[in-house]
Formats: sequence, structure tokens, C-alpha cells
Amino acid sequence: MNARVEERVAVAAPPDVVWEALTDWEGQADWMVLTTVTVEPGGHRVGERLEAFTRIAGVGFRDPMEVTRWEPPHRVDVTHLGRVVRGVGIFTVDPAPGGAWLAWVEDLDLPWGRFGASGFRVVRPAFQIMLRRSLRRLGRRVEARQVRPLPHG
Repeated sequence: MNARVEERVAVAAPPDVVWEALTDWEGQADWMVLTTVTVEPGGHRVGERLEAFTRIAGVGFRDPMEVTRWEPPHRVDVTHLGRVVRGVGIFTVDPAPGGAWLAWVEDLDLPWGRFGASGFRVVRPAFQIMLRRSLRRLGRRVEARQVRPLPHG
């Protein structure tokens, strides 16, 4: 069974600036709720491997991923390869008046048939909140970097 969760926020910064912050994988720990990310060397590309580690209420799990689509500065897809999280994560950055739209979609493959779907219904609200909070955090961080002091004189 599959489940889709998505969130979108407006960010008052140019799309390329949003993209740069979004795809700083190891920097995701600064904005992604409860998660740290490590990356293999070699730079951004299709085939790049990364691994998120998420800890909730003292319980943690690994989320190995592979970049399967790389279209800077607009879209990156990752395939989740772990036991806990499987499916595709999609980030998009689109131009908007005064900045950019940043979206995060998770198309998840739920294990265990109806049991997995029932379990996901229980955790879905918390997962949705995590996506929303994470995107808002990233947006605030990017916008804060856009503020520059006025020149003196």
C-alpha cells in the first residue's frame, strides 16, 4: 500500500538560494526535525548516496537513500532504501512572487498491507507536522540569511 504526505511553504528568497540550502544534505540537521544526515563523498548527482538518522522518543532508525533525480535548482528525488522508510521523497523549488515555493512530498510504500496502513493512519498527523515544521524552519533560516545590513554613510 502507498501513502502520500506533502507540505509546501513560501520562502522570501530567490529559488537558487533556497535550493542551495535545501541540498546542503549535512546542513539538514539544522532544520530537519529530529534528523541528522551523512553523505558519501562525490558531490551532488544521480546515484549519490546519503543516510538520515532520525531519533524519536529515544528510538532511532536509519534511512539510507539514493538520489534518483537531480534537476538543479528545481527538483531532487530520493529513493528511500531502508527497512523503516521505503518509497520516494521529492523536493521542489519553484519561483514565486517575492521568492520561491518549497515543497516536500513523500510517496511512501507501506509494509505489512492493511496493518501498515492502519499504523500509518496513527502516525500520519505527527509525520505531517514534522514535514511542515522542518520546511518552515528551513524557510526562516534562508530568509534570515537574505537580510543584509544597510550600508553606513
